[in-house]
Amino acid sequence: MTNGNKAIIDKRLIAGSTNVFADLGLPDADERLAKARIAHQITLIIRQDGLNQSQAAQRLGIDQPKVSALLRGRLAGFSMERLFHFLNKLGRDVRIRIAPAHGQQASVHVLLTGT
Repeated sequence: MTNGNKAIIDKRLIAGSTNVFADLGLPDADERLAKARIAHQITLIIRQDGLNQSQAAQRLGIDQPKVSALLRGRLAGFSMERLFHFLNKLGRDVRIRIAPAHGQQASVHVLLTGT
């Protein structure tokens, strides 16, 4: 919509949840969010350790294009188990805690503690 030379922008805001994948209606939203958070942590560790993609690939035991995909958030080819393995290769422990659900629907949470 325009008003003379100026565009009028519709600035309605819609409140979302804490899971953008669920907000977009994507399947397996909890798993997608968990994988994204873990991949982000892996990215932070790689940066913190000062590794380039080739060095990260060597440390993780994968090729450089897979590191590039991981760092860009292209996670379709990475299982949760594989991401956990990468964290181990980067010198990090992975702990999984199972607890009763608090509320009507159970969910998946990824809690990160330091790098």
